[in-house]
Amino acid sequence: MSLYLIGDVQGCDDALQRLLDEISFSPSRDTLYLLGDLVNRGPQSATVLRRLMGYGNAAQAVLGNHDLHLLALAAGVRQPSRSDTLDEILQASDREAMLEWLRWQRMAMLEQIDGHTLLLVHAGVLPSWSAQQTVALAGEVETILRGPQLGDFLRQMYGNEPALWDEALTGADRLRLIVNALTRMRFCDANGRMDHESKEGAATAPAGYMPWFEVPGRRTAEITVAFGHWSMLGWLGRSDVLSLDTGCVWGGCLSALRVGGAGASDSSQQLKQELIQVQCVQAQKPG
Repeated sequence: MSLYLIGDVQGCDDALQRLLDEISFSPSRDTLYLLGDLVNRGPQSATVLRRLMGYGNAAQAVLGNHDLHLLALAAGVRQPSRSDTLDEILQASDREAMLEWLRWQRMAMLEQIDGHTLLLVHAGVLPSWSAQQTVALAGEVETILRGPQLGDFLRQMYGNEPALWDEALTGADRLRLIVNALTRMRFCDANGRMDHESKEGAATAPAGYMPWFEVPGRRTAEITVAFGHWSMLGWLGRSDVLSLDTGCVWGGCLSALRVGGAGASDSSQQLKQELIQVQCVQAQKPG
């Protein structure tokens, strides 16, 4: 049995098929953990969702900002942007099945692999959050996604404020901040205040800000956080962070990281990793 972490697919099913062929994926034997942004910008979003749904428990995902955007469009609370490629899903006869499957995916997952703790999110984790707190806060959003208040939540989901976590936050402000941290964050300051404007590489942090994973004293520094979302960062393989958005939809690669297996049986050893990539040719431009 093999476990794979896969970066942002964004509707590029041809690349996903070639990647799964490259790793000889078998849903009866292996498990895929997809790090969000399954859909949008690429040409085959519906095919991606149908494929993953067909794998049953062998494919599990955390939701990204594009996945939530699809839910907002479907609920009629958001207008499509010019670069959206989601009509195939929205007009499909099995649209409701795909949307329902998305609603039951996670916002964050905590997994134990060969004695190592992995926290899986789409974008990032605020430095003041522990792994357990992150999963608990993600669960607050998951409950809303699966319940009757979904439309109200999606209507209030968009916006950059509040940008600083406070345990006393309630209602839409609390949920919006959790969503922004888990699905949009790249940079924050030493106090955890998020910046959502800069989308470039790690070296382009606004004054006073830094990549979220470089904040001193980050409470998840002792485990491994795997994430996507940041195509301009690309592949980053460290003991504490694994970045797997390698820009497939922008003409880069689609990446899978095989984690665990023989030779890594306890937490005193480094988690075994093997990076597998396939080229993805698209005509999209970042935006």
